[in-house]
Amino acid sequence: MKLNKQNHPFILLFLLTLVLISACAKSGDKQNKKEALAAARDFPQQTDSVYVVTFTKSDPEFKKHLDLMKLFYRERQYRFAWFKDGDLVPQAYKFVEVLSKAHEEGLDPKDYARKDLQAMFQKLEQTKSDSARYKLQEELDVTLTASYFNYASDFYRGTVDPRSLDNIEWEVKKNKIKLHKALQTILKERESRYPYYEFEALHPNYIRLRDALKQYRQIKQQGGWPKIELASAKKLKPGDSSEVVLTIRHRLLGKPAENLPQNRIYDQGLAAVVKNFQIRHGLKPDGVVGGETLRVMNVPIEQRIDQIIINMERWRWVPKRFEDKYVFVNIPEYMLHVYEKDKEVLNMKVVVGKEMHATPVFSDKLEYIVFYPYWNITPQILEEEIAPAQAADPNYLARNDMELVKDIGNNKVEVVSPSSVDWYSVDKNFKYRVRQRPGKRNPLGFVKFIFPNEHNVYLHDTPSDHLFNQTERGFSHGCIRIEKPFEMAQYLLKDQKQWTPSTINAAMHGGEEKYVNLSAKVPVYIVYFTAWVDNAGAVHFREDIYNHDRDLEMAYFR
Repeated sequence: MKLNKQNHPFILLFLLTLVLISACAKSGDKQNKKEALAAARDFPQQTDSVYVVTFTKSDPEFKKHLDLMKLFYRERQYRFAWFKDGDLVPQAYKFVEVLSKAHEEGLDPKDYARKDLQAMFQKLEQTKSDSARYKLQEELDVTLTASYFNYASDFYRGTVDPRSLDNIEWEVKKNKIKLHKALQTILKERESRYPYYEFEALHPNYIRLRDALKQYRQIKQQGGWPKIELASAKKLKPGDSSEVVLTIRHRLLGKPAENLPQNRIYDQGLAAVVKNFQIRHGLKPDGVVGGETLRVMNVPIEQRIDQIIINMERWRWVPKRFEDKYVFVNIPEYMLHVYEKDKEVLNMKVVVGKEMHATPVFSDKLEYIVFYPYWNITPQILEEEIAPAQAADPNYLARNDMELVKDIGNNKVEVVSPSSVDWYSVDKNFKYRVRQRPGKRNPLGFVKFIFPNEHNVYLHDTPSDHLFNQTERGFSHGCIRIEKPFEMAQYLLKDQKQWTPSTINAAMHGGEEKYVNLSAKVPVYIVYFTAWVDNAGAVHFREDIYNHDRDLEMAYFR
């Protein structure tokens, strides 16, 4: 509008009207805020114990977490957790998003859809009545908390409790996460070193498997991988020519067949890819396709996806953090790893128990080393193997450098004549022990590493070094034979200055059994992972040598 004398008064009137409207609006805003504060006083932002208990018991999945619900709300004097100044906090929306992506964690989103949280959010926005709004806030707050415990219990502790099922072999130290404290971290009511506030996993190994799960599901969506057909007993070696070479390229390189070279010669480039596949699957890396390599290549993609998921589950069972120094033995990998502050400082091959003498899955603390040890025969081996052999051959013990002893106290023994015993009647209550004298024939070699446990399992040297050349190394009665006993002793005694390489070597071959306590106990984890991702991002799979995967799958996918 062009300003002139004629329209000037109208403009002034118009501006004055705007000022009055603005003032009224501000006054209205103040009044609305006053009314909101008054409503808040009438409806305090909190619930009570009766409502929490009644609501939680109304749903069987929520009821499992009743103790957590009571503890969480009691500690906060029943104040709402998911509301601030009458509005939902951002974490509420983030949590709903997390639930919608539960499948990425190998979990089923349907298990956590006990209530339609999105619908409740929308209803809250549309509710104007103060009393109705308060009731909905109360319901929504308790629903969000119960839903969090329902999800977080599975995500952080596992959907399967390995200690509640007899056929699930897992006695490793528990994950003692306090979920009500984790929720306080999410709500920014406390600090924590753990990434709860991001609803994130605790272990890098889990996160790598989660990435692999996504990758393998994408492969499945693209049609999976082709089955490789070879005539019975036929093997494909570098330099051979065959139509099946095209299928192998498709299988291992993961590209559409039309985008791959149509060369039917099994060349060195493809052989290198095959060898890498063999390494990742614990096979002999000879580049030959046939036998076990062919069988493993033809494992269906669905089976690999399930294998990844159940190994993610096992990571939920381990402690939320490991100690600064620990020993980690992975049975299906046939490997021992030593870590300091999450960095590997030593590794070696191991021999574990054969299937009928499976090495148990558990954790304990390594306390002492025994140099030039006796082999104290376990009661089971004594009853099942040694006693029958001695009964059939009275010279069996003597010929194998073994002796029968009786404990007489103060760590002393008395040698007993084998002829004084009825070897046919030996059972678990046998009052004597059989031990093999130290030396080159002793199956414990020249040193053993003890973490006292009910399984009578420990780490030890072995005279059968050739077994470490095998790809599958299940040969023992349950104890763990290690490839580098001298290096292991050196590492464990590095803080005890009197134990130099020369004194350790002398003790190992000194002709006398010697016990050495460690200056500090070292945690030992004997675990069972058949799938993992290495630091370079390569996905590894191993055979389910004790059928523990099978048993866990039955419980997990029930």
